[in-house]
Amino acid sequence: MAKITIQREARLPDDLRVARSLSATHLGPRILFFSGGSALNDISRHLKRYTYNSCHLITPFDSGGSSQVLREAFDMPAVGDLRSRLMALADETDLGQPDIYRLFTHRLSKTAEQEDLKAEVDAMIEGKHPLIKAILRPMRMLIQSFIQDFAKAAPESFDYHNASIGNLILAGGYLSNDRLLEPVLFLMSKMVDVRGTVRAVVDENLQLGVDLANGQRVIGQRRISGKETSPITSSISRLFLSDGKKEILPREVPLPKRNRKLISQADIICYPPGSLFSSVVANLLPAGVGRAIAASDVPKVYVPSLGHDPEAFGLSLADQVSALLAPLRADAGEDTPTHRLLSHVICDSGVDRSICAEVTARHAIPCHRVPLVDGTPDRYDPARVCEMLVSMV
Repeated sequence: MAKITIQREARLPDDLRVARSLSATHLGPRILFFSGGSALNDISRHLKRYTYNSCHLITPFDSGGSSQVLREAFDMPAVGDLRSRLMALADETDLGQPDIYRLFTHRLSKTAEQEDLKAEVDAMIEGKHPLIKAILRPMRMLIQSFIQDFAKAAPESFDYHNASIGNLILAGGYLSNDRLLEPVLFLMSKMVDVRGTVRAVVDENLQLGVDLANGQRVIGQRRISGKETSPITSSISRLFLSDGKKEILPREVPLPKRNRKLISQADIICYPPGSLFSSVVANLLPAGVGRAIAASDVPKVYVPSLGHDPEAFGLSLADQVSALLAPLRADAGEDTPTHRLLSHVICDSGVDRSICAEVTARHAIPCHRVPLVDGTPDRYDPARVCEMLVSMV
């Protein structure tokens, strides 16, 4: 069988391809994202109008908020970003499972007494809480069993303040499924009719670390992002995986076969907006990611964040592209042509032409300026981003 590569010119947006996606979402393109955090959630919610086949490989290395409390209690990967992306892609209409959706997105109070918060969780286990009572069997029984598995394993000191019930359910399902994320992510996807595929890029309980240009080393996602600590004041020169103390080499963290298959089947690969290192580059560190991307003959697009990203301190757009390429080339081979790993950079039309010109000069790939903002200068218009992506397939 002969294999040929066909290239075409793309109009952004392509009205015909957009209309086709809107009319046949079940047959929509397989757009694969490497992401984490919440930056892509608005775009993901809108993407459900165009395709039910998007794929999201999410970093499980978050070390802040409710996820960190669970990580410390159960020595498990972070689930908060996974849960929030599942909810962004869930069918939120009355045809979906609105009662289950409400439970999964419910948070406990930030200010109530610890005893009252635990009592609220106990009421869910017993089937007395109104959010649980609204769910029909057998879904209700399965969800209760996951919450019960969580509660049985939770230490007496567990802090319930501002806990996401969806995160607690994920933790319980993780514990009751041989400490594996994939089974409970699959079940939660089915419970709320998720319009796409959401997976952890690897099922590993690890931290992120960075080396800074000033020689300092910082370990922990929340310290890197500066969201819960003081922001870093030197540019990041390298990102790596860590067990919390020392660096873990990529070969010790291989990309699972199921995720390699997702990459190979994608119609387009997107490095989307989000915290540059902890949300995007983090997903590119496991062994096999670079090789899987290089083996694919589809468009590979970087859509950089708008506004201020503390993790991109001191980095130009061309530098950000270098940060994406570094772990990919380390895996695929330093002589891998750039276009095999990243074929296009798509910026909003408000970005200065000289910034795009530097990207092309340094990396020999096109940097396009496309109208992607409508009204708010530091926020992408979700419809425009979705239409741009489906037009490139």
